[in-house]
Amino acid sequence: MDANHGAIRREITARRAQTERKRVVRSIFQAGRMDITFFTLVMILLVIGLVMMFSASFAFAYEIYGDSYHFISKQVSFAFFGVLAMYAASRVDYHVYRRFAWLLYIIAAVLLVVVLFLPPMLDGFHRWIYSGSFNFQPSEIAKFAVVILFAHLISKNYKAMEKFSYGVFFFLILLVAICGLIVVEPHLSATLLIFSMGIVMMIVGGIKLRWVALGGIGGLAIGAIAIFSGIVDYGGDRIQFWIDPWAAPMDEGYQTIQSLLAIGSGGFLGRGLGQSRQKYLWVPEPHNDFIFSIVCEELGLIGALVIIVLFALLVWRGFVIAMRAPDKFGTLIAIGLTFQVGLQAVLNMMVVTNTVPNTGISLPFFSYGGTALLMLLAQMGIILSISRSSTVEKT
Repeated sequence: MDANHGAIRREITARRAQTERKRVVRSIFQAGRMDITFFTLVMILLVIGLVMMFSASFAFAYEIYGDSYHFISKQVSFAFFGVLAMYAASRVDYHVYRRFAWLLYIIAAVLLVVVLFLPPMLDGFHRWIYSGSFNFQPSEIAKFAVVILFAHLISKNYKAMEKFSYGVFFFLILLVAICGLIVVEPHLSATLLIFSMGIVMMIVGGIKLRWVALGGIGGLAIGAIAIFSGIVDYGGDRIQFWIDPWAAPMDEGYQTIQSLLAIGSGGFLGRGLGQSRQKYLWVPEPHNDFIFSIVCEELGLIGALVIIVLFALLVWRGFVIAMRAPDKFGTLIAIGLTFQVGLQAVLNMMVVTNTVPNTGISLPFFSYGGTALLMLLAQMGIILSISRSSTVEKT
Protein backbone atom coordinates (compact mmCIF):
# COMPACT_ATOMS: atom_id res chain seq x y z
CA MET A 1 0.00 0.00 0.00
CA ASP A 2 2.81 2.40 0.95
CA ALA A 3 4.60 1.52 -2.27
CA ASN A 4 1.50 2.49 -4.27
CA HIS A 5 1.18 5.79 -2.40
CA GLY A 6 4.88 6.49 -3.04
CA ALA A 7 4.47 5.78 -6.76
CA ILE A 8 1.43 8.07 -6.90
CA ARG A 9 3.28 10.88 -5.13
CA ARG A 10 6.26 10.52 -7.49
CA GLU A 11 3.93 10.63 -10.49
CA ILE A 12 2.19 13.74 -9.15
CA THR A 13 5.57 15.39 -8.50
CA ALA A 14 6.75 14.50 -12.01
CA ARG A 15 3.59 15.94 -13.57
CA ARG A 16 3.92 19.14 -11.57
CA ALA A 17 7.54 19.49 -12.67
CA GLN A 18 6.53 18.91 -16.28
CA THR A 19 3.76 21.50 -15.99
CA GLU A 20 6.20 24.00 -14.48
CA ARG A 21 8.69 23.41 -17.31
CA LYS A 22 5.95 24.00 -19.87
CA ARG A 23 4.91 27.20 -18.05
CA VAL A 24 8.49 28.48 -18.13
CA VAL A 25 8.82 27.66 -21.83
CA ARG A 26 5.51 29.39 -22.58
CA SER A 27 6.65 32.47 -20.63
CA ILE A 28 9.73 32.73 -22.85
CA PHE A 29 8.31 31.50 -26.15
CA GLN A 30 6.54 34.25 -28.10
CA ALA A 31 3.44 33.29 -30.03
CA GLY A 32 1.50 35.45 -32.47
CA ARG A 33 2.13 36.61 -36.02
CA MET A 34 5.17 38.74 -36.72
CA ASP A 35 4.88 41.88 -38.82
CA ILE A 36 5.44 40.62 -42.37
CA THR A 37 5.91 44.13 -43.77
CA PHE A 38 8.79 44.88 -41.40
CA PHE A 39 10.34 41.45 -41.99
CA THR A 40 10.11 41.88 -45.78
CA LEU A 41 11.74 45.32 -45.65
CA VAL A 42 14.60 43.94 -43.55
CA MET A 43 15.17 41.07 -46.01
CA ILE A 44 15.05 43.36 -49.05
CA LEU A 45 17.62 45.72 -47.54
CA LEU A 46 19.78 42.74 -46.51
CA VAL A 47 19.79 41.20 -50.00
CA ILE A 48 20.48 44.53 -51.74
CA GLY A 49 23.16 45.23 -49.16
CA LEU A 50 24.92 41.92 -49.82
CA VAL A 51 24.82 42.43 -53.59
CA MET A 52 26.22 45.94 -53.33
CA MET A 53 28.82 44.91 -50.76
CA PHE A 54 30.16 42.27 -53.14
CA SER A 55 30.15 44.69 -56.06
CA ALA A 56 31.96 47.34 -54.00
CA SER A 57 34.49 44.99 -52.40
CA PHE A 58 35.74 42.48 -54.96
CA ALA A 59 38.46 44.68 -56.48
CA PHE A 60 39.80 45.77 -53.10
CA ALA A 61 39.60 42.18 -51.77
CA TYR A 62 41.56 40.85 -54.74
CA GLU A 63 44.23 43.54 -54.42
CA ILE A 64 44.75 43.04 -50.68
CA TYR A 65 44.00 39.33 -50.17
CA GLY A 66 44.21 37.86 -53.68
CA ASP A 67 40.62 36.64 -53.31
CA SER A 68 37.70 38.61 -54.70
CA TYR A 69 35.31 36.70 -52.44
CA HIS A 70 37.21 37.43 -49.21
CA PHE A 71 34.68 39.90 -47.80
CA ILE A 72 31.44 38.65 -49.31
CA SER A 73 31.95 35.04 -48.22
CA LYS A 74 32.26 36.14 -44.59
CA GLN A 75 29.41 38.61 -44.86
CA VAL A 76 27.05 36.00 -46.36
CA SER A 77 27.90 33.59 -43.54
CA PHE A 78 27.13 36.21 -40.89
CA ALA A 79 23.97 37.19 -42.77
CA PHE A 80 22.80 33.55 -42.72
CA PHE A 81 23.35 33.20 -38.99
CA GLY A 82 21.95 36.70 -38.50
CA VAL A 83 18.66 35.72 -40.14
CA LEU A 84 18.51 32.66 -37.88
CA ALA A 85 19.21 34.92 -34.88
CA MET A 86 16.50 37.31 -36.05
CA TYR A 87 13.93 34.52 -36.24
CA ALA A 88 15.01 33.12 -32.86
CA ALA A 89 14.80 36.58 -31.27
CA SER A 90 11.34 37.08 -32.77
CA ARG A 91 10.17 33.94 -30.94
CA VAL A 92 11.50 35.04 -27.55
CA ASP A 93 9.28 37.18 -25.36
CA TYR A 94 11.01 40.57 -25.31
CA HIS A 95 10.21 40.97 -21.60
CA VAL A 96 13.04 38.49 -20.93
CA TYR A 97 15.60 41.24 -21.67
CA ARG A 98 14.25 43.26 -18.77
CA ARG A 99 15.90 40.83 -16.35
CA PHE A 100 19.32 41.52 -17.87
CA ALA A 101 19.07 45.29 -18.39
CA TRP A 102 21.61 46.30 -15.75
CA LEU A 103 23.86 43.33 -16.52
CA LEU A 104 24.05 44.29 -20.20
CA TYR A 105 24.91 47.87 -19.29
CA ILE A 106 27.67 46.78 -16.91
CA ILE A 107 29.11 44.33 -19.47
CA ALA A 108 29.14 47.06 -22.12
CA ALA A 109 30.89 49.49 -19.75
CA VAL A 110 33.51 46.90 -18.76
CA LEU A 111 34.23 46.05 -22.41
CA LEU A 112 34.57 49.73 -23.25
CA VAL A 113 37.16 50.04 -20.48
CA VAL A 114 38.99 46.86 -21.56
CA VAL A 115 39.28 47.99 -25.19
CA LEU A 116 41.16 51.13 -24.09
CA PHE A 117 44.00 48.98 -22.75
CA LEU A 118 44.35 46.84 -25.88
CA PRO A 119 46.79 47.68 -28.70
CA PRO A 120 45.16 50.10 -31.16
CA MET A 121 44.20 48.75 -34.57
CA LEU A 122 44.88 51.85 -36.67
CA ASP A 123 45.99 55.43 -36.12
CA GLY A 124 45.72 55.08 -32.35
CA PHE A 125 42.03 54.08 -32.37
CA HIS A 126 40.96 51.69 -29.59
CA ARG A 127 37.68 50.40 -30.99
CA TRP A 128 38.06 46.64 -31.49
CA ILE A 129 38.48 43.62 -29.26
CA TYR A 130 40.22 40.70 -30.96
CA SER A 131 40.02 37.00 -30.26
CA GLY A 132 41.85 35.15 -33.03
CA SER A 133 40.12 35.87 -36.34
CA PHE A 134 37.03 37.12 -34.48
CA ASN A 135 36.73 40.80 -33.60
CA PHE A 136 33.97 43.16 -32.54
CA GLN A 137 33.40 46.69 -31.34
CA PRO A 138 32.10 47.04 -27.76
CA SER A 139 30.21 50.14 -28.91
CA GLU A 140 27.82 47.81 -30.77
CA ILE A 141 26.93 46.14 -27.48
CA ALA A 142 26.68 49.55 -25.81
CA LYS A 143 23.99 50.67 -28.29
CA PHE A 144 21.81 47.70 -27.41
CA ALA A 145 22.53 47.95 -23.68
CA VAL A 146 21.49 51.61 -23.53
CA VAL A 147 18.21 50.90 -25.32
CA ILE A 148 17.29 48.00 -23.04
CA LEU A 149 18.26 49.75 -19.79
CA PHE A 150 16.54 53.01 -20.69
CA ALA A 151 13.39 51.16 -21.79
CA HIS A 152 13.40 49.23 -18.51
CA LEU A 153 13.96 52.24 -16.22
CA ILE A 154 11.59 54.60 -18.05
CA SER A 155 8.72 52.11 -18.20
CA LYS A 156 9.27 51.11 -14.57
CA ASN A 157 9.19 54.70 -13.25
CA TYR A 158 7.24 56.44 -15.98
CA LYS A 159 5.59 59.00 -13.67
CA ALA A 160 8.95 60.08 -12.25
CA MET A 161 10.27 61.12 -15.67
CA GLU A 162 8.93 64.65 -15.20
CA LYS A 163 11.27 65.14 -12.24
CA PHE A 164 14.65 66.62 -13.19
CA SER A 165 16.51 64.48 -10.64
CA TYR A 166 15.28 61.25 -12.22
CA GLY A 167 14.13 61.99 -15.77
CA VAL A 168 17.18 64.07 -16.72
CA PHE A 169 20.03 63.94 -14.21
CA PHE A 170 19.96 60.20 -13.53
CA PHE A 171 19.71 59.20 -17.19
CA LEU A 172 22.37 61.68 -18.26
CA ILE A 173 24.79 60.12 -15.79
CA LEU A 174 24.18 56.69 -17.35
CA LEU A 175 24.48 58.13 -20.85
CA VAL A 176 27.58 60.24 -20.24
CA ALA A 177 29.36 57.32 -18.56
CA ILE A 178 29.03 55.20 -21.71
CA CYS A 179 29.56 58.02 -24.21
CA GLY A 180 32.60 59.28 -22.31
CA LEU A 181 34.32 55.92 -22.68
CA ILE A 182 33.54 55.85 -26.40
CA VAL A 183 34.87 59.38 -26.91
CA VAL A 184 38.24 58.27 -25.51
CA GLU A 185 38.55 55.50 -28.16
CA PRO A 186 37.95 57.89 -30.09
CA HIS A 187 34.71 57.04 -31.92
CA LEU A 188 32.71 60.22 -32.45
CA SER A 189 30.03 58.68 -34.68
CA ALA A 190 29.14 55.99 -32.13
CA THR A 191 29.13 58.65 -29.40
CA LEU A 192 26.73 60.84 -31.36
CA LEU A 193 24.52 57.87 -32.22
CA ILE A 194 24.23 56.49 -28.68
CA PHE A 195 23.77 59.91 -27.11
CA SER A 196 21.01 60.75 -29.61
CA MET A 197 19.29 57.41 -28.99
CA GLY A 198 19.30 58.03 -25.26
CA ILE A 199 17.93 61.57 -25.58
CA VAL A 200 15.14 60.44 -27.92
CA MET A 201 14.11 57.70 -25.48
CA MET A 202 14.11 60.24 -22.63
CA ILE A 203 11.88 62.56 -24.68
CA VAL A 204 9.47 59.73 -25.48
CA GLY A 205 9.66 58.78 -21.80
CA GLY A 206 8.16 62.13 -20.82
CA ILE A 207 10.90 64.59 -19.82
CA LYS A 208 10.06 68.26 -20.25
CA LEU A 209 11.08 69.68 -23.62
CA ARG A 210 12.56 72.85 -22.10
CA TRP A 211 15.25 70.69 -20.51
CA VAL A 212 15.97 69.16 -23.90
CA ALA A 213 16.30 72.61 -25.48
CA LEU A 214 18.59 73.90 -22.76
CA GLY A 215 20.68 70.74 -22.88
CA GLY A 216 20.98 70.91 -26.66
CA ILE A 217 22.15 74.51 -26.62
CA GLY A 218 24.64 73.76 -23.84
CA GLY A 219 25.94 70.66 -25.58
CA LEU A 220 26.47 72.47 -28.87
CA ALA A 221 28.27 75.27 -27.12
CA ILE A 222 30.60 72.92 -25.23
CA GLY A 223 31.27 70.87 -28.38
CA ALA A 224 32.03 73.96 -30.46
CA ILE A 225 34.41 75.34 -27.83
CA ALA A 226 36.17 71.98 -27.47
CA ILE A 227 36.63 71.53 -31.21
CA PHE A 228 37.54 75.02 -32.35
CA SER A 229 39.79 75.71 -29.36
CA GLY A 230 41.85 72.64 -30.25
CA ILE A 231 40.97 70.65 -27.15
CA VAL A 232 39.60 67.91 -29.40
CA ASP A 233 42.10 67.77 -32.27
CA TYR A 234 40.47 64.72 -33.84
CA GLY A 235 37.12 66.45 -34.25
CA GLY A 236 38.72 69.73 -35.25
CA ASP A 237 40.54 68.11 -38.17
CA ARG A 238 37.30 66.53 -39.36
CA ILE A 239 35.57 69.92 -39.31
CA GLN A 240 38.41 71.56 -41.22
CA PHE A 241 38.52 69.03 -44.03
CA TRP A 242 34.74 68.84 -44.20
CA ILE A 243 34.60 72.55 -44.99
CA ASP A 244 37.39 72.28 -47.58
CA PRO A 245 38.41 68.71 -48.51
CA TRP A 246 40.56 70.13 -51.32
CA ALA A 247 42.86 71.65 -48.70
CA ALA A 248 44.45 68.19 -48.49
CA PRO A 249 43.34 66.35 -51.67
CA MET A 250 45.89 63.56 -51.25
CA ASP A 251 45.55 63.23 -47.47
CA GLU A 252 42.59 63.87 -45.14
CA GLY A 253 40.33 65.14 -47.91
CA TYR A 254 41.09 62.31 -50.33
CA GLN A 255 38.29 59.91 -49.32
CA THR A 256 35.63 62.62 -49.41
CA ILE A 257 36.78 63.89 -52.81
CA GLN A 258 36.76 60.40 -54.34
CA SER A 259 33.33 59.75 -52.83
CA LEU A 260 31.90 62.89 -54.39
CA LEU A 261 33.45 61.98 -57.76
CA ALA A 262 31.79 58.56 -57.56
CA ILE A 263 28.40 60.04 -56.72
CA GLY A 264 28.64 62.66 -59.45
CA SER A 265 29.70 60.19 -62.13
CA GLY A 266 26.68 57.98 -61.36
CA GLY A 267 24.29 60.53 -62.77
CA PHE A 268 20.56 59.83 -62.94
CA LEU A 269 20.56 56.13 -63.83
CA GLY A 270 24.07 55.10 -62.80
CA ARG A 271 26.83 53.29 -64.63
CA GLY A 272 25.17 49.93 -64.01
CA LEU A 273 25.55 47.23 -61.37
CA GLY A 274 29.19 46.18 -61.08
CA GLN A 275 30.39 49.00 -63.37
CA SER A 276 31.82 51.39 -60.79
CA ARG A 277 35.26 52.82 -61.56
CA GLN A 278 35.90 54.44 -58.19
CA LYS A 279 35.86 51.08 -56.39
CA TYR A 280 39.08 50.14 -58.22
CA LEU A 281 41.22 51.46 -55.37
CA TRP A 282 40.14 55.07 -55.71
CA VAL A 283 37.63 55.23 -52.85
CA PRO A 284 39.50 53.82 -49.83
CA GLU A 285 37.84 50.66 -48.48
CA PRO A 286 34.66 51.10 -50.52
CA HIS A 287 32.94 48.16 -48.80
CA ASN A 288 32.83 49.92 -45.43
CA ASP A 289 31.71 53.42 -44.48
CA PHE A 290 31.68 54.79 -48.05
CA ILE A 291 29.77 51.98 -49.74
CA PHE A 292 26.87 54.36 -50.44
CA SER A 293 29.09 56.31 -52.85
CA ILE A 294 29.53 53.12 -54.91
CA VAL A 295 25.76 52.55 -54.72
CA CYS A 296 25.20 56.02 -56.16
CA GLU A 297 27.79 55.48 -58.89
CA GLU A 298 26.39 52.13 -60.03
CA LEU A 299 22.66 52.65 -59.45
CA GLY A 300 22.50 56.41 -59.92
CA LEU A 301 20.09 58.85 -58.31
CA ILE A 302 17.14 56.54 -58.93
CA GLY A 303 18.78 53.58 -57.18
CA ALA A 304 19.93 55.75 -54.27
CA LEU A 305 16.41 57.12 -53.82
CA VAL A 306 14.96 53.59 -53.82
CA ILE A 307 17.32 52.60 -50.99
CA ILE A 308 16.51 55.78 -49.06
CA VAL A 309 12.79 55.03 -49.43
CA LEU A 310 13.34 51.46 -48.19
CA PHE A 311 15.09 52.75 -45.07
CA ALA A 312 12.31 55.31 -44.56
CA LEU A 313 9.67 52.57 -44.84
CA LEU A 314 11.58 50.40 -42.37
CA VAL A 315 11.69 53.24 -39.85
CA TRP A 316 7.99 54.00 -40.41
CA ARG A 317 7.03 50.37 -39.88
CA GLY A 318 9.22 50.12 -36.79
CA PHE A 319 7.42 53.10 -35.27
CA VAL A 320 4.05 51.55 -36.17
CA ILE A 321 5.08 48.42 -34.27
CA ALA A 322 6.20 50.62 -31.36
CA MET A 323 2.83 52.37 -31.20
CA ARG A 324 0.99 49.02 -31.25
CA ALA A 325 3.13 47.46 -28.52
CA PRO A 326 1.11 46.19 -25.54
CA ASP A 327 3.22 48.06 -22.97
CA LYS A 328 5.63 50.99 -22.56
CA PHE A 329 8.64 48.68 -22.35
CA GLY A 330 7.92 47.28 -25.82
CA THR A 331 7.19 50.72 -27.22
CA LEU A 332 10.47 52.15 -25.96
CA ILE A 333 12.56 49.21 -27.21
CA ALA A 334 11.02 49.40 -30.67
CA ILE A 335 11.53 53.17 -30.84
CA GLY A 336 15.12 52.95 -29.64
CA LEU A 337 16.19 50.16 -32.01
CA THR A 338 14.32 51.65 -34.98
CA PHE A 339 15.73 55.12 -34.35
CA GLN A 340 19.23 53.62 -34.22
CA VAL A 341 18.90 52.15 -37.74
CA GLY A 342 17.31 55.29 -39.17
CA LEU A 343 19.77 57.76 -37.67
CA GLN A 344 22.77 55.59 -38.56
CA ALA A 345 21.62 55.37 -42.19
CA VAL A 346 21.01 59.12 -42.38
CA LEU A 347 24.39 59.99 -40.83
CA ASN A 348 26.22 57.61 -43.18
CA MET A 349 24.58 59.10 -46.27
CA MET A 350 25.28 62.62 -45.05
CA VAL A 351 28.94 61.76 -44.46
CA VAL A 352 29.30 60.19 -47.91
CA THR A 353 27.79 63.27 -49.57
CA ASN A 354 29.93 65.57 -47.36
CA THR A 355 26.82 67.10 -45.80
CA VAL A 356 28.38 66.53 -42.36
CA PRO A 357 32.00 65.87 -41.32
CA ASN A 358 33.41 62.39 -41.83
CA THR A 359 32.67 60.50 -38.62
CA GLY A 360 33.35 56.94 -39.75
CA ILE A 361 29.86 55.49 -39.44
CA SER A 362 28.66 52.38 -41.26
CA LEU A 363 25.53 51.94 -43.38
CA PRO A 364 23.19 49.32 -41.83
CA PHE A 365 22.75 46.13 -43.90
CA PHE A 366 25.31 47.38 -46.46
CA SER A 367 28.69 48.04 -44.85
CA TYR A 368 31.05 45.15 -44.20
CA GLY A 369 31.11 43.93 -40.63
CA GLY A 370 29.98 40.46 -39.65
CA THR A 371 29.37 40.89 -35.93
CA ALA A 372 27.66 44.24 -36.48
CA LEU A 373 25.34 42.65 -39.07
CA LEU A 374 24.63 39.69 -36.80
CA MET A 375 23.70 41.96 -33.91
CA LEU A 376 21.65 44.26 -36.13
CA LEU A 377 19.54 41.37 -37.43
CA ALA A 378 19.06 40.01 -33.91
CA GLN A 379 17.80 43.45 -32.85
CA MET A 380 15.37 43.46 -35.78
CA GLY A 381 14.16 40.13 -34.41
CA ILE A 382 13.37 41.80 -31.08
CA ILE A 383 11.19 44.33 -32.91
CA LEU A 384 9.45 41.40 -34.62
CA SER A 385 8.94 39.83 -31.19
CA ILE A 386 7.15 43.01 -30.09
CA SER A 387 4.97 42.80 -33.20
CA ARG A 388 4.08 39.18 -32.33
CA SER A 389 3.11 40.27 -28.83
CA SER A 390 0.80 42.91 -30.30
CA THR A 391 -1.12 40.32 -32.32
CA VAL A 392 -1.41 38.06 -29.26
CA GLU A 393 -2.91 40.95 -27.27
CA LYS A 394 -5.51 41.54 -29.99
CA THR A 395 -6.55 37.92 -30.12
